[in-house]
Amino acid sequence: DAVYLDDEKEREEYVLNDVGIVFHGSINEIKLRSWSYGQFEENILDACLFLMDKAELELSGRGNPIKICRVASAVINSKDDNGVIAGSWDNTYTHGVPPSAWTGSVDILLEYYSSKQPVRYGQCWVFAGVFNTFLRCLGIPARLVTNYSSAHDNNANLQLDFFLDDEGKLDTKLTKDSVWNYHCWNEAWMTRPDLPVGFGGWQVVDGTPQETSDGMYRCGPASVQAIKHGHVCFQFDAPFVYAEVNGDIVYSRREKNGTQVIEKIDTTHIGQLIVTKEVGGDGMMEITEEYKFQEGSAEERLALETAVMYGVKKQTTQDTTYQPQTDVEMVFHMQKAVLGSDFKVTITFRNKSRNSYTATTYLSGNIVFYTGVTKSEFKKHSFSAKLEPSSSRAFDVLIKSSEYMSELLDQASFHFFVTARINETGKILAMQKAAILEIPTLQIKTQGETVAGKEMSVTVEFINPLKQTLENVTLRLEGPGVLRTVKKEFRQIPMNSTLIWEVKCIPKQPGLRKLIASLNCDALRHVYGELNVQIQKP
Repeated sequence: DAVYLDDEKEREEYVLNDVGIVFHGSINEIKLRSWSYGQFEENILDACLFLMDKAELELSGRGNPIKICRVASAVINSKDDNGVIAGSWDNTYTHGVPPSAWTGSVDILLEYYSSKQPVRYGQCWVFAGVFNTFLRCLGIPARLVTNYSSAHDNNANLQLDFFLDDEGKLDTKLTKDSVWNYHCWNEAWMTRPDLPVGFGGWQVVDGTPQETSDGMYRCGPASVQAIKHGHVCFQFDAPFVYAEVNGDIVYSRREKNGTQVIEKIDTTHIGQLIVTKEVGGDGMMEITEEYKFQEGSAEERLALETAVMYGVKKQTTQDTTYQPQTDVEMVFHMQKAVLGSDFKVTITFRNKSRNSYTATTYLSGNIVFYTGVTKSEFKKHSFSAKLEPSSSRAFDVLIKSSEYMSELLDQASFHFFVTARINETGKILAMQKAAILEIPTLQIKTQGETVAGKEMSVTVEFINPLKQTLENVTLRLEGPGVLRTVKKEFRQIPMNSTLIWEVKCIPKQPGLRKLIASLNCDALRHVYGELNVQIQKP
């Protein structure tokens, strides 16, 4: 049929596996957590069929995976159709569950099925996790994919414009485009009889509401093969997905006389790494080359020219001057740091010329949402660097925990902008880097024997590493086939103290199962733990 996958191992993974892995973090610090899809749990099939009723998909269309994916990508988010999940990216999650607290799709789908109202709140991996459950439940092979350094290109011109002011600082009013540290979407496997031969196979579908498509917040199905070759004329939404993995970052500055000077073009930052969970294991499988040719290759240029020919806008830079600074290099490095500790960042200059230079350098440290949008600047530091001919020099800047802790957001994400003006030549060096703090984890253990149909005991342990008491802490624990989601609230966890929570349950099915836990409170989010458990036959 239209969704037939001929490899048995792949069928076991992409249709039957009821747990998966979400890769998150940033390109420099890849993090992963488990997600329970639970497509075989009680009432989930009914909830998924209800979504097709909600989307008003005619019965004759329910055998067509293209139509199913198109309507589902709209109904997964609550924008414009009161769909399953309400998104929130502003760190306020009143009257709802913070996106980081969910451990799987089952609670969300069942709550929506009973209340018929959007469930609060989700961000991209939550939309993708629920979409994956929906697709696997209906027997459409599906996988959750993460694109690191994902472009959200507001005017879809394959160019993300970062505007600098006279001093080389970022002009936040003018800069509308953003680079997400990562973005999750799904791929669904199907034939595409509506497209020319060769564009079947994996299709991108995305339930996160970013832009409208034919008047609704939805995206896909877009053929991965068509995106790779630049054939973005084929439906649906290929130009948008193409731009997510293929933009250039352009730093430009307007001079006093009004001319626009391009200071730097970064062609390799966007879509650096695209990954999914490997078949039959918990490791990471890189699929970047399914989406794009080798950076800088002749095929890559050709695919870009094809995409432009088919109407992806590419801004030309003819009317602006661009002479990059070549004789001085600047490198930025951040020390590995645990949440709540001080750490240092290092800016290294390498002067390759025979001249002495002085560089006026400005470092701006910002707390950001994982979507690249700034919440607040917590660190400003400028200094003058003397650069001797043909030599390197490193400058350390200390970042104290007291400077960032009060402002911190869920994903402990920082974004550093460094700009330096070479005073003798007037040239500007600019770079940006996302950085993430190490977040503590939960330990899950089981006591005694683990046999199907017999009571077993699971404990979740957590040590509070912060220099403060954690208040109103919520713990969640679930595992498909072992236990339905259980929650517990704790009023306080003093600093350095250990919390131990014991849960009794009766596993239903034998085999290798996974337990997944999360901890959440205002001061600390994205704390996870997981454990593989072998449940014996009785």
